[in-house]
Amino acid sequence: MAELDVMIGLEIHVPLSTGRKLFCDCPTGYYAAKAPNIYTCPVCTAMPGSKPYPMNRAAIDSAIMIARLLECKITDGRVFVNRKHYDYPDLPSGYQRTSEPIGVKGNLDGVGIWEVHIEEDPGRYDLKTGNVDYNRSGVPLLEIVTAPDMKSAQDVRKFMRSLVNILKYSDSTMVDIGGVMRADVNISILKGARVEIKNINSVQGAFKAIQYEIIRQKNMIARGTKVSQQTRGFNEKTMVTVPQREKETAADYRYIPDPDIPPQIYDSSYVDSIKLPDTPKIRQKRIIEKFGIRRDYAAVLVRDKDMVDMFEEAAAFTKPKKLSAWMCRYVLGQLNFLGKELSETRLNAQNLSLLIRLLDEGRVTDLVAKDLLINTMETGESPEKTMKTRGLSTVSDENELDAAISAAICENPEAVGDYKSGNKNALNYIMGKVMSKMGKRADSKAVMNLLGKRL
Repeated sequence: MAELDVMIGLEIHVPLSTGRKLFCDCPTGYYAAKAPNIYTCPVCTAMPGSKPYPMNRAAIDSAIMIARLLECKITDGRVFVNRKHYDYPDLPSGYQRTSEPIGVKGNLDGVGIWEVHIEEDPGRYDLKTGNVDYNRSGVPLLEIVTAPDMKSAQDVRKFMRSLVNILKYSDSTMVDIGGVMRADVNISILKGARVEIKNINSVQGAFKAIQYEIIRQKNMIARGTKVSQQTRGFNEKTMVTVPQREKETAADYRYIPDPDIPPQIYDSSYVDSIKLPDTPKIRQKRIIEKFGIRRDYAAVLVRDKDMVDMFEEAAAFTKPKKLSAWMCRYVLGQLNFLGKELSETRLNAQNLSLLIRLLDEGRVTDLVAKDLLINTMETGESPEKTMKTRGLSTVSDENELDAAISAAICENPEAVGDYKSGNKNALNYIMGKVMSKMGKRADSKAVMNLLGKRL
């Protein structure tokens, strides 16, 4: 079945960093709460007679800013806040307040953004115990709805990583400080029924869920079984999707404008007054001009705001060109090997700049520096301290190197013969043996010079 037969769209919910909830003054830091139901009031628990406060201005500002970063057109007419009705324990009012689109017709990396709107988060319902924690209830959420432009799990992973980076640049969400970004994934094959997978809370989770769901639907079609419109959940332990309920339609939610909240109007002067942060493109141009680094390295660095932030901080204390090369080649390579984000390691700008200085001053070799990088990312220990305690300083003294060079020459007569016969690459082989004997500490220039004299 061709890849073009698969259509995937996303509904992504992002908690906004606003200090207080959308319609009351309760704090939003539910992820750090020491007990359930302590960040609550009559409004966010829907007590009889309670009325919502005016919408949180900071949440609206953030929604408009992010919509503009996603190249959306901001709605210039009235924007109503609707009540979306459904009965579930985490929604004490029996409805969720959700706005009409604030931004429409956007684009990110070739994926269409249908709309961006704002809504209130439900509470958290524990299926095992039946308990409900309303600390999260009423936290402002931004919902980003994409067009079904993605064709594979790989497309979705690429898009979500780009989106997370844009959200980091906005500096207005709780994704980096404990709040969870959740994604609902809509998949259909051969323009058939749309299956929605609910509440996936990681990029890797979305990747695995989509892989499984595409295979499941293709197998059903191959057996002649009809795929029904359905809502499914994703079990991260078993890596399979499981049915939850038949998919609702918009009519099932019985949308009505909330009579307690007047419609919002976002005129052009207000929209223009909201300052936009640097985009990756602007940041890329700036670090090229300021630090003189290669364009391809700059493009790699700005793909992750944490990376480019660390680069700019560290570049003040060491050589930017060497720093950018090391970050793009070795730091990023180690992150890919570990399957981690930079923020999940113990590396910081101070230790990274120190490592580059040790290397630039010749106090450690390239090979030792790579080992020090790995250790610092794992432990957070200063690379200079590790170098001293483990005795990893560069050795360039001819007397210290002579024994290792003599042994390498004696143990590799074929390579010596190849070199003397004109094969210059054989010298690199012998040099590698010397480096191995010296525990990677030998100064490569000194070794090459001594080998040249001996051979």
